[in-house]
Amino acid sequence: MARLATTADVFNAVAEPQRRQILTLLAGGERSVNEIVEALVLKQPQVSKHLRVLKQVGLVRVRGAGQQRLYQLNGAGLKPMHDWVGTFEHFWHESFDRLDEYLQEVQKKEKHDVGKE
Repeated sequence: MARLATTADVFNAVAEPQRRQILTLLAGGERSVNEIVEALVLKQPQVSKHLRVLKQVGLVRVRGAGQQRLYQLNGAGLKPMHDWVGTFEHFWHESFDRLDEYLQEVQKKEKHDVGKE
């Protein structure tokens, strides 16, 4: 079965681990290609290719500063992922509520057991 092009949408673009690393790095602020290369210990052509894909799907913006091209995260581009993950929020709340109830039971039992000694 043919694989979808990684430039099809945000989900496909961030499926690649190195692109996620780049996004994480850019979340800390604007960076040049060379800064990304150094920080992630990748080859410049690889980084440029990943940045091109991320730009095509709207996850990064680029601006020229003299001869440099500076990349920054476009948080609005992550909205489709945020919205999709949000559909599972109730699941996490329920899981955390159950965990909290369990921890309270364990603490009560420990208090009770300590009082017997």
